[in-house]
Amino acid sequence: MIKKISRNKLRQKRHLRIRKNLIGTASRPRLSVFRSSKNIYAQLIDDVNGVTLTSASTVEKDGKLPNGGSKETAKVVGKLIAEKALKLDIKNVIFDRSGYLYHGRVKELANAARAAGLEF
Repeated sequence: MIKKISRNKLRQKRHLRIRKNLIGTASRPRLSVFRSSKNIYAQLIDDVNGVTLTSASTVEKDGKLPNGGSKETAKVVGKLIAEKALKLDIKNVIFDRSGYLYHGRVKELANAARAAGLEF
């Protein structure tokens, strides 16, 4: 009987490989992306102090965005995280795709954050 390793386990292994080289600081935090089938989340993390500086997602209290699993919603979240980062005087970040392929919603979030003023 062939045992198939789940896609999420493989993604987690990729994420650990990537995270060995990515360290966010207070001046250049790590922009971490997590996507589920229904929602997408982004957060700026200072790994040196172990704190989350700000976050944005499709399930925020100020109104849930419809259809959190779409590219258009990922663009909105990317723009929102960039606006929050610029309020904190953060312009440069390190992009952490969390083991996901740089494709689809992850790519749209990154492009929207770049367009809104973040540099990575």
